Amino acid sequence: MTLLPALRGAGADRPDAVRVAGRALSSEALLGCVNAVADRIRGAGAVAVDATPSLEAVVGMVGAVQAGVPLVPLPPGADARERARILRESGASVVLGPAVVAASPRLPVVPVDLRRRSWGQQPEPPPGVDAVVLYTGGTGGPPRGVRISRRAVAADLDLLAEAWRWNREDVLVQAAPLFRAYGLVVGLLGALRVGSRFVHLDRYAAAGPVGTMYLAVPDQWARIARDRPWARTLADARLLVSADAPLPPALTERLRLLTTHAPIQGYGTTETLIAVTGRAGAPGDTGIAGTPLPGVQTRLLDREDRPVPADGESVGELSIRGPTLFSGYVDGPPPPAPGWHATGDLATVAADGSHRIIGRRRTDVVHSRSRRVHAGPVEEALRSHPGVSDAAVVATPHHALGEQVTAYVVAAEGLTAQALIDHVGRHLSACHRPRRVHFVDELPRSALGRVRKSVLMAAG
Repeated sequence: MTLLPALRGAGADRPDAVRVAGRALSSEALLGCVNAVADRIRGAGAVAVDATPSLEAVVGMVGAVQAGVPLVPLPPGADARERARILRESGASVVLGPAVVAASPRLPVVPVDLRRRSWGQQPEPPPGVDAVVLYTGGTGGPPRGVRISRRAVAADLDLLAEAWRWNREDVLVQAAPLFRAYGLVVGLLGALRVGSRFVHLDRYAAAGPVGTMYLAVPDQWARIARDRPWARTLADARLLVSADAPLPPALTERLRLLTTHAPIQGYGTTETLIAVTGRAGAPGDTGIAGTPLPGVQTRLLDREDRPVPADGESVGELSIRGPTLFSGYVDGPPPPAPGWHATGDLATVAADGSHRIIGRRRTDVVHSRSRRVHAGPVEEALRSHPGVSDAAVVATPHHALGEQVTAYVVAAEGLTAQALIDHVGRHLSACHRPRRVHFVDELPRSALGRVRKSVLMAAG
């Protein structure tokens, strides 16, 4: 099995096969640079790369995959302590590039020099070898290292290429972080497997080049939607894709009006890669909607581990089984085969097999008396207020209700809690109105950028 055909001499040379932050490498130059890295790290236990949006980082990451050495991308936002933990747990024995030397004083550092080239034939590693070790978002606790095999990466990319009609004539433009499965596996490795050109934008880029496919996360789509001239250039694209979190229906509609495209959403966890994909929901819908990729099986179980009916309304915890599943955690045994992975997400399934992902079971649901209130619609309603820039909703204890809806909001000065409670009440039913509203300067986030709701729940 050849994981990355574009690095095995397949296809014609392109002057801009990979472009990152305005710098480009041709297909031939990319191959030479990647091989030079692979030659120097072959046989290492695992290789860490600072996942900054740079051409050197991309060459280092692809070089590790080319060498058959597990790649460990380090989140640029992680502090020295978190980086040291990732390096220790993942078994990294080499660091590519100088950016993380301070966090790993005892590990050898191999610099990535784009002037170095190698043209030797690289052996293809076995399919079961780990391609990457990615860390989970850390929303409900410390991030965990997830081992993902070359076989699982190839399976997911082939299924997505078929579902999205992705081919080598496409130009993939993305801004998704390179330390997440969406940006690294789907974006970068996907382009190299399919053979399409790859463009990675800096997270704060003011505009991007013209592409046929655009991959971004919801907060990036929100920024694009606020820039009307940029958004209108996307009308010439073939596909807009959002993943890593639900795309709010109001944002979906704004993108549709500006670009003429209804974005596609992809759902998956670090452990499953993207397993469900489909068009974003219409106004009024919440959560990610779609159907499982071919060969991917799903099941929804209630609190008593009984299957929920496929009526589009009954909620259960989603489990996934299929060829895209991870090999295990770095700190635990491999999952049972053929095992189901419980995602921790709540979902519904309709008679036609379409799924709607509602949110995390532990952090996105408020159990208020006999009602179950989902955080997503409340957060969307709060963010729709012109004075709110960010919001998170969690469950906190209540003496009579069991749990109450509590909101943490980043808002303009002068906005009151009652104004926000009334605003939510105008959009949703009474049970959705927050009973407590805390104004904060910023929401706590993990090194991977996810809101740490466990911290908010503990704060009350």
